[in-house]
Amino acid sequence: MPAETRRLLPWIIASLMLSMLMSSLGQMIFSTALPTIVGELGGVEHMSWVITGFLLGQTISLPIFGKLGDQLGRKGLFIFANGLFVVGSLLGGLANSMAVLIVARVLQGISGGGMMILSQAITAEVTTPRERGKYMGVMGSAFAVSSVLGPVLGGWFTDGPGWRWGLWLNVPLGLIAIVAVSFLLRLPERERRLNLDWAGTATMAIATAALVLVTTWGGNEYEWSDPVIIGLIVTFFVVGALFVFVELRADDPLVPMRLFANRNFVLTTVAGFGIGIFMFGSLAYFPTYLQMVHGLSPTSAGLMLIWMMVGVMGTSIAVGGLVSRTGNYKVFPIAGMFIVTAGLILMSRLDRETSLTGVGLRIFVFGFGIGCAMQVLVLIVQNSFAVREVGTVTAANNFFRQIGGSVGAALVGGLFVDKLKDLLAERIPEAMASMGQAGAQAGGQLQQIDSARLTPDMVNSLPEPIMVAIESSYNDALTPIFLLLAPVALICGLILIGIRADTLKETIS
Repeated sequence: MPAETRRLLPWIIASLMLSMLMSSLGQMIFSTALPTIVGELGGVEHMSWVITGFLLGQTISLPIFGKLGDQLGRKGLFIFANGLFVVGSLLGGLANSMAVLIVARVLQGISGGGMMILSQAITAEVTTPRERGKYMGVMGSAFAVSSVLGPVLGGWFTDGPGWRWGLWLNVPLGLIAIVAVSFLLRLPERERRLNLDWAGTATMAIATAALVLVTTWGGNEYEWSDPVIIGLIVTFFVVGALFVFVELRADDPLVPMRLFANRNFVLTTVAGFGIGIFMFGSLAYFPTYLQMVHGLSPTSAGLMLIWMMVGVMGTSIAVGGLVSRTGNYKVFPIAGMFIVTAGLILMSRLDRETSLTGVGLRIFVFGFGIGCAMQVLVLIVQNSFAVREVGTVTAANNFFRQIGGSVGAALVGGLFVDKLKDLLAERIPEAMASMGQAGAQAGGQLQQIDSARLTPDMVNSLPEPIMVAIESSYNDALTPIFLLLAPVALICGLILIGIRADTLKETIS
């Protein structure tokens, strides 16, 4: 590594972290702003695409940018991805229709996937595996910050200067990252070639799009038995099988099947898929839980996630430092998965009487376990392969975690909504009956109540017996799902026991 790059390494890492933060925030920031966006732009029937468009673009672009980075070099591609993100942000900020905003969000997602994977791959190109632990730990904190900052910023912009600032904010941040990397980063010259696996790219994109749409639309936009969902499921399996067939015969495949011959890659990728399931599945509905069960405002519910952020950040940074100092890493992700298991069990015991401090401590334990594992798994993958293909292997690992997140959010959402409808249908009439005449009067207002129409303000304005019935229904619909997710974390921990503890390399090779 050039001496100048070594001297400027902390600033380079800071620039890469800024890019990762923008990519992570892009996925979260509009979760609280959608009703306002629809009110201004119209197109309520396309509302879900504001989120789905970003997720779809990001997931598909991960392996593509990883492969292109290995073939063409990462610095120019990183600058391009950040520039495209700025363009997408400008376009979205100036959007006068839902269609324009959705196009902008797809552009953001495509470039955001590139920013995320190239940041990690460049880190692998400028640090040795031995010292990389401390930097990966710090970079991993960007995910924790975005999980809290996204919904909070989205709500603040919506209530204050306007939701468009959630997009325009990326313009100066993106330009800072572009300028910083342009002047600070010097990578070794490598042979460049473009030999993109077009057939593999096309089949991967189609199969991934089908899966993301199934997990996003199933049970929400369409019933699970709807022909659209069934058709997407069939498309996923057929085109997914075709993708594997194509990759086995490609000269330079997008996702080489030989990667799966490496034990550490297989085990960390399977664990990463599991992490996606229980991490995104747990967090997807937790802010809603806090609002509906504990009566918090959207902003306050977002701020409660600071407990988890502290757990993830603190452990991610501390574990990264320990890995760099000692060279030992195997125990941390295993312990992390067992801690997550305990955290999920504790979260399954939440009820409407639990204090906010008690809630916070439980999600702190959950975040503590995540921080022990997530970035160390990326380090293990990178240490198992040469730097010339680190983009491909890192992208594949991230890709499967992202897919796990889509599956987890859909799984939890389906179980949660189905159970919630049953509990509301059972408990609200019981509460009204216990109120006598007052309950009969309230019944005229709540006869056709639907879980999709409930708001925290509505719940807080209802008579106490009905409010208690609704709060307990939300609690009892969600918390048992945490217990169902606990075995997933436990299995991930047991799987990781099989990791081969290779010595962390002391050189960049």
